[in-house]
Amino acid sequence: ALKAQSGNVDIKCDTSKFKFRAVSEIGFASVLAHHIQLGQNGNYFDYVKDGGQDVLFPIYRFSIEMDVNKRNTFILLYQPLRIESQAFLRSDAVFNDITFPASTGINCLYNFPFYRFSYLRELMPNNPKYKFAIGGTLQIRNATISFESTDGSRFTTNGGIGPVPALKIRGKAQLKNCFYAELEADGIYAPVSYLNGSDNEIVGAILDASMRMGAQINESGRLFLNLRYLGGGATGTDTGDVWPGDGYVKNWLNFLTVSTGFVYQF
Repeated sequence: ALKAQSGNVDIKCDTSKFKFRAVSEIGFASVLAHHIQLGQNGNYFDYVKDGGQDVLFPIYRFSIEMDVNKRNTFILLYQPLRIESQAFLRSDAVFNDITFPASTGINCLYNFPFYRFSYLRELMPNNPKYKFAIGGTLQIRNATISFESTDGSRFTTNGGIGPVPALKIRGKAQLKNCFYAELEADGIYAPVSYLNGSDNEIVGAILDASMRMGAQINESGRLFLNLRYLGGGATGTDTGDVWPGDGYVKNWLNFLTVSTGFVYQF
């Protein structure tokens, strides 16, 4: 506990109730499947087959965690997700009623970073070997999706900011010696308009699920190897200013990421 004196009044801060962790990951993402349609007249574009996403992309992830009284955990996470690719079109591609003709080059930007605030409630606080917690997540998406011909003659972009609530679970098993295994998932499938109060009917889903093997290297630090599935998307119409044309969008993705990371406990 920390103790400070202000005038004639003693101020005490019991730091034993709090634990803080910083977590960072670095690795690569493989796009298993990714399709998008912009506008009712647009085609369902395959990013992997036709948009140059058939290679690996770097990925990073950062979070700060705070434990309170062994049973409550608060998490603030930032996940950059910027994928830039180039491709030679073998057939016409139509986005927001703009046709990008076959036998021309196209630049694709899929920038979808998100910010996530989560809360977990530990169900087995007194079990030294196994931990399991449930809770909720509020994710803020910050999307920019654009297509531009390589000669600069055609360009279209979509984007927006929106909240996405989800459920969250986390489990941990302490293995022999200093090794451990961990499972974590955030996910939901629901009408987005019902969740965020919009008048536009959009059905959306997210699933961020990971399996992790790690080792305690000293009193404060842990190293881990992480395998993650990141998927989801949305289908519906948004008539806001950031959605050109008729506002229809159909966007679904499936990513697999492999990363290594470090946990530092303060």
